[in-house]
Amino acid sequence: MSLEINNLFSVKDKVAVVTGGSRGIGEMLSSGFLANGAKVYITARKEEALVAKAAELSDKFGVDCIPFAVDLSNLDGVMKLVDYLTEHEPNGIDFLINNAGAAWGAPYDQFPESGWDKVVDLNLKSPFFLTQQLTPLLETKGTSDNPSRVVNIASIDGLHVPFMETYSYTASKSGIIHLTRHLAKTLVSKNIIVNAIAPGPFDSHMLGKAVNFDYSLIADSVPRKRIGTPEDIAGLCIYLCSRAGAYTVGETITCDGGSIKTL
Repeated sequence: MSLEINNLFSVKDKVAVVTGGSRGIGEMLSSGFLANGAKVYITARKEEALVAKAAELSDKFGVDCIPFAVDLSNLDGVMKLVDYLTEHEPNGIDFLINNAGAAWGAPYDQFPESGWDKVVDLNLKSPFFLTQQLTPLLETKGTSDNPSRVVNIASIDGLHVPFMETYSYTASKSGIIHLTRHLAKTLVSKNIIVNAIAPGPFDSHMLGKAVNFDYSLIADSVPRKRIGTPEDIAGLCIYLCSRAGAYTVGETITCDGGSIKTL
């Protein structure tokens, strides 16, 4: 037993996969792993920007950040990533961070099928099938003392009703929270631990577009009077993936400056 902080929270020499890892919360999570010595595979649809971001992060942290451009909203894309990881990491992976996501807003009586399918496919279907198909690689690395981890990035909008009319987004994020519990029950016997994080407002392309990248009003509405920072979200994710989080199973932890519990 070691209670030293470097042991409790270490992710050094681990292999992490972060979907949607080139910007926003995904970049924050990727940076947190890289800064602490983990190799990170990041995915996104836009190859040029993804490759540039991977090179930037590799240079910044001195650890391999490996890009793989793919559309994970369908099973074909999921299998392309699975095949790539199986080839390049035959000894398994330690962490899967299901972060890639999309949103869509439209009035209730005009909400389109396309806006429903795009969001639910990426936010809910993709994490299930990616976890399902990567279970063998996660199981290869997981042990009783040091289980592999899956962390699903949900949202506080899956826990409350937001002001914006984002019906498919709230449904998908509520769904991923319950799916987290179900997967946790299924996979814990395989030495794979599943948890979720429900972020509040963070600097991201998705939220930024909705508020013209002016977060001042949102920050004022948060009890902590600011939006989230990379340290907030990366620190929580590292906790869940480290020895310190090895007995936390099936939980959804909010990271929202107190918005859900204190307002």
